[in-house]
Amino acid sequence: MSLSRRGVLAAGGAVGALAATAAGTGGAAAAARGPGRGRVRTGFDRLAADGYRLLRGQKVGVVTNPTGITADVRHIVDVMHPDDRVNLTAVFGPEHGFRGTAQAGGSEGRYDDPATGLPVYDTYLKSGQPLADIFTASGVDTVLFDIQDAGARFYTYIWTLYDCMEAAALAGKRLVVLDRPNPVTGRAALGPVLDPAFATFVGRREIAQAHGMTVAELALFFNAEFLHANPARLEVVTMSGWRRSDFFDDTGLPWVPPSPNMPTPETALVYSGTCLFEGTNLSEGRGTTRPFELLGAEGIDHRWAAAVNALRLPGAAFREAYFAPTFSKFQGKTVGGVQVHVQDREVFDPVRTGIALLVTAKRTWSGFAWRPDNWIDKLTGNTRVRTMIDAGADTDEVVQAWQQDLSAFRAKRRRYLRYGG
Repeated sequence: MSLSRRGVLAAGGAVGALAATAAGTGGAAAAARGPGRGRVRTGFDRLAADGYRLLRGQKVGVVTNPTGITADVRHIVDVMHPDDRVNLTAVFGPEHGFRGTAQAGGSEGRYDDPATGLPVYDTYLKSGQPLADIFTASGVDTVLFDIQDAGARFYTYIWTLYDCMEAAALAGKRLVVLDRPNPVTGRAALGPVLDPAFATFVGRREIAQAHGMTVAELALFFNAEFLHANPARLEVVTMSGWRRSDFFDDTGLPWVPPSPNMPTPETALVYSGTCLFEGTNLSEGRGTTRPFELLGAEGIDHRWAAAVNALRLPGAAFREAYFAPTFSKFQGKTVGGVQVHVQDREVFDPVRTGIALLVTAKRTWSGFAWRPDNWIDKLTGNTRVRTMIDAGADTDEVVQAWQQDLSAFRAKRRRYLRYGG
């Protein structure tokens, strides 16, 4: 557990004991436990096991969604609410809502949770002083954050975290981040780094497209690199047993879809690359059972799969596929395209694969077009990807264009990493 604004001051007492335990992740103790169920304990599991000492004497609100669960799949709100050791008084819902009833781009609004009676406040698309005002109106002293991330810059929960950190500082509230695994490992950062000129809710600040960090590590990074003028009173509760090389199925933790179109950990494997198809006129597979693995449009045939297979991309193969989305683009229409099959996730590069798919789609299908609002620039964080592909650049040329910025981000990122292995 790191307890300073920059994560460098030592904690005392029982909290310090938690920190010492976390520091050993990836070492001999974790290796002795081996892979499988129960090896990884989340930040919440460790907080609860310590009797919620970190929260004593505090009115607590939690920013969470259906992924905020224990190892036995109980929601943390339902666990904390009846427990006399913690005074839980409010819940804050992000995109898709606290209980997860809303689709992409939606939220649940303000209501009282039927199961607990707790007031639920809507944080979606709220930031700065308006969000600080919500924290103030709720009457909480400490804001907890516990949401499963997917590892990609444009997955909005990490920007909910950023906004909550900024708002907590404005409102004078403490913010505690309860860590969960990066489902696609924390080994490497990949892809272009956001140009601040393209900042939106799918990318507020300058991080890589696949950041290779946990939410707690990101919180430490955000506080020191971006919020240093008015940092949050930040504390993080790290995991135990998690190694940077772990994929989600190595953790022994149950998977809950963090959003309706992230049904499995396998979706997360490809998402940081194939989500780029949201910026085109092709379907990114929404409305199918394999979102972000199925890509296509009317008029695409076998030539696309053949073209991308010819590149021999590491760890991936591409099957000619036909599908009919039940909603979103091409609803109810049969379209042609590819299914991405990750055959060796250890060498698979999702961002390079996404670029290769864009390059070959444009070259093999005359109907290819970017979304008219150039949404692709918001997703990639710059104009270079779009303009280079339009100019005929190949995959390697596009990927090479972001290497200098990526190297600089990787150097900064190393300061905030909290896990070995």
